[in-house]
Amino acid sequence: MLLFTCEERKSTVSVPSAGASPAGREEIAAARRMHELITRSLLVQAIFVASRLRIPDLLAGAARTAEELAAATGAQPAALHRLLRALTGLEVVTVEGDRFALTSLGRSLCAGPHSAAESAIFMGTPAVWSAWGALGDAVLDGQAAFEHAHGMGLFGYLAAHPDEMAAFQALMSAQSRLQIPAVLAACDFTQARTIVDVGGGQGALLTALLAANPAARGVLFDRPDVVAGSGPVLAPVASRCEVVPGDFFRTVPAGADTYLLKLVLHDWDDARAARILRNIRDAIIPGGRLVIIEAVMPPGNEYHHAKFLDVNMLVLSEGGRERTEEEYRMLLDEAGFTLTRVVLTAAPLSVVEAVSR
Repeated sequence: MLLFTCEERKSTVSVPSAGASPAGREEIAAARRMHELITRSLLVQAIFVASRLRIPDLLAGAARTAEELAAATGAQPAALHRLLRALTGLEVVTVEGDRFALTSLGRSLCAGPHSAAESAIFMGTPAVWSAWGALGDAVLDGQAAFEHAHGMGLFGYLAAHPDEMAAFQALMSAQSRLQIPAVLAACDFTQARTIVDVGGGQGALLTALLAANPAARGVLFDRPDVVAGSGPVLAPVASRCEVVPGDFFRTVPAGADTYLLKLVLHDWDDARAARILRNIRDAIIPGGRLVIIEAVMPPGNEYHHAKFLDVNMLVLSEGGRERTEEEYRMLLDEAGFTLTRVVLTAAPLSVVEAVSR
């Protein structure tokens, strides 16, 4: 199936819409815009492939030809040239003569603490790409598109595919590095004595919080297979941090004054999200503080990252979704918490704070 965009080339061809009515010209312009949107959305796979081949890292030092890049990656030179040429239209690379060079946007895909490469690598895996292809099935029956595509949920699939699990964990850590400064700027932890990071992955956020608050202690809590790789991440604060493996659907470490949930609740439907919150309510001290970091869904028609994440949850998660402030208020109230404030951070995330009753 050929997808194309319609471009006006007034110097060489006549413009079919010239004699159309104003309404007709508007319809034609809208159709052209939609063709462009559809085509460019498919070209995102070009970014995924370039990231997987580490093309940005190979171009970081100097411009190179497609043949040179093919020799370094094992790609077919002519096919790689076509890929790189498409990336010029996405402003990832530029070309002068036969040599390709990175743009500032393309440099964001190079390895480093603020790299976007991990996002491109994981979202471009065949498992995720094929799951997005099953979005229509998910819309029809409400079941995760990933389950339609693979016959199991995302986390079960990752547990059975170590390479994809490693890519997922790399993505989570990379996102945390980008989000942590915004969270620290929006949320004060100076009064916290013990911070329990529930579902905290390998501890990137908890490490940053403890580094910024030297009087606090921390507990990293997540599945055994996840926290097993936390040692190098937690090394700077290891003397003040305990690692506890477990299942937050059953119980969480008890007795702390501050509990943290970052991008956890959006993975689950309301019933399972409420179970996590009730387990924290049973564990937290009276009047303790719960800090939830999520993309809170705003009202209105403008684009917001939460709107993309909400559909991403429909594709990848087992009933997960993004929620409005009022939906968080109701969920927290049923679990024994009172929502105190919602703070929008510089990242496309909000800090939802609550206290136990």
